[in-house]
Amino acid sequence: MGQPVERESGEEAVTELPPGQRLQRGWPVTHYGPVPKFRPERWDFRVFGATADGEKSSWNHEEFTALPYASVMVDLHCVTKFSMLGAEWGGIPARTILEIAPPAPHVTHVMVWAEYGFSSNLRLADFAAERTIFATHKDGELLTAEHGFPLRLVVPHLYAWKGPKWVRGIEYMTADRRGFWEERGYHNIGDPWKEQRYSYQEGPGDGPEL
Repeated sequence: MGQPVERESGEEAVTELPPGQRLQRGWPVTHYGPVPKFRPERWDFRVFGATADGEKSSWNHEEFTALPYASVMVDLHCVTKFSMLGAEWGGIPARTILEIAPPAPHVTHVMVWAEYGFSSNLRLADFAAERTIFATHKDGELLTAEHGFPLRLVVPHLYAWKGPKWVRGIEYMTADRRGFWEERGYHNIGDPWKEQRYSYQEGPGDGPEL
């Protein structure tokens, strides 16, 4: 099951790796499709959908990276069964975005959008968790392009595909909708402690209503 360590998964303290995971010393590169080329003059981060004021918000790269910076020490669990423990991720907490561009009261989910139209859906509570962060750095160094530079989402209490690389914005939603991998057979929630890897494991209420 892995080395005993004390970490947090959601609200509960845990002392071992999630089931089926193995300890990873390095950081493998895993993604679908090509690595996008970063063009700072064209890059922006957008918040849209069911916003509290009905308006869209947008920041260019300079504006976004000027938002309050924070760091969290959290684990990363990949659905391919490796786990990295105790990395320091630096960037902008998801809660900061919720504060400066709040969702409407009836929002229940967020769709995270990334380059090439890639997407991942999250329950609003998972997005708003204290340690969910839009990371620009890992262990004090800028992310590499292969690992998501200039921006990736880290949701440490869910499998890593729920935190896309190369993020470009978020959509507030009043009902759940499956993202890229969720439409291709991966679990709609993705809790590693429950080993929620694939959609056939979903129970009532785990996925969008048909």
